[in-house]
Amino acid sequence: MPAFEPLFPQAPALNWVGPDDRWSRAWGGQAAVEAPAALESAESAGAAEAAAEPPGAEDLVLVRACLAAVGPDADRAMAHFHALMFLRHPELRAMFPAAMDEQRTRLFQALRLCASRAGDPEELRAYLGPLGRRHRKYGALARHYASVADCLVAALARYGGSGWDGRTEAAWRRLLALVSRLMTEGAEEEARTAPPWWQAEVVEHRQATRDVAVLTLRPDQAYPFRAGQWAAVETPWWPRVWRPYSFGSAPRPDGLLTLHVKAVQAGWVSNALVHRARPGDVLRLGAAEGAMTVDHAAGEDLLCLGGGTGIGPVAALVEEVAERGAAGRRVEVFYGARRAAELYRLEELNELASRHSWLTVRPVVSEAAGAPAGALLGDLPDVVARYAPWHGFAAYLSGPAAMVRSGAAVLRRCGVPEGSVRHDLAARD
Repeated sequence: MPAFEPLFPQAPALNWVGPDDRWSRAWGGQAAVEAPAALESAESAGAAEAAAEPPGAEDLVLVRACLAAVGPDADRAMAHFHALMFLRHPELRAMFPAAMDEQRTRLFQALRLCASRAGDPEELRAYLGPLGRRHRKYGALARHYASVADCLVAALARYGGSGWDGRTEAAWRRLLALVSRLMTEGAEEEARTAPPWWQAEVVEHRQATRDVAVLTLRPDQAYPFRAGQWAAVETPWWPRVWRPYSFGSAPRPDGLLTLHVKAVQAGWVSNALVHRARPGDVLRLGAAEGAMTVDHAAGEDLLCLGGGTGIGPVAALVEEVAERGAAGRRVEVFYGARRAAELYRLEELNELASRHSWLTVRPVVSEAAGAPAGALLGDLPDVVARYAPWHGFAAYLSGPAAMVRSGAAVLRRCGVPEGSVRHDLAARD
């Protein structure tokens, strides 16, 4: 596909990332430091020999034993890996945020997942394909994976204990070659139809409450998504720090996007979006993700729980049903918050309910003071349980993680099958 170019390169605070950007220049560019020839030769020869065949059952036993040995020192091992990678391949440092704590934790979790799923190729592909697609927005290329694998093997050898030997190294190289291939395939498949990221200009910033902002964004090219999905967002103030946010409206004819963001304690990205972003600023968006979407062909009734800013994707689902037609289905929305003042989207939803007989909106507050007329008192999951059973409903939950987990458990007890309870706990700051 043609090279991706932003449509508004002069926008204030443009966070351009790519070849020769300020972060790449700071670390010396793509060819700043070459690895020693002998090291490169040895690494390449070892990797090529081990990658000739996929990992077998014996390999996976060795890999899992190694992870068990590394586990107590996992943070130090992953820190050693990143140090090796940035020393040998300094051009890769530009792909990572300044603070690496979260990266170390995620990497070790990913290694454990790969080791546990490698016995089922399709399950491993289902995990790694999307991961490879997500890595496109960091600037990851297929050629980078070999460098990463070499440094990872070196780190595991150091922390793998007395059990590390040539067989274990070969097992890891076979597994990492498979991981690299599946991630590359996922990335290449998406590259045929989509850029690695979108630039999106803030065209409106509305302070809905003291800690909640509603941002309207104009992407620099068509941005495909469904109501209920989310996207990773990066700000110009925290480069390489991405956080997922759900879309607060269904796709619009004008192509604009809406995000509902609550500033959380120690949330770098959320606080920047709520308290610092202004019209004219430019954000970056990854591709839309998530399966919390409505199957309009199924025709089942919908039960929607939206807590706090989780009302954004819930309202988007309702908008999509209104646009496509309810087709005889009922839609029950429970909109929860601690205080009445935090129900910032209630008026809009009530207006929508007044025009559609299939839609019922029930506000829920946990504090009685100032509660609006008709509001239900209590915690959102408990209030929903009062209206049980919910047989025949597909449930959609969005909001704080604790509420979503509690709500999912309550709904299963209220007759909603586990396969009909849908949420995206990943969409959090």
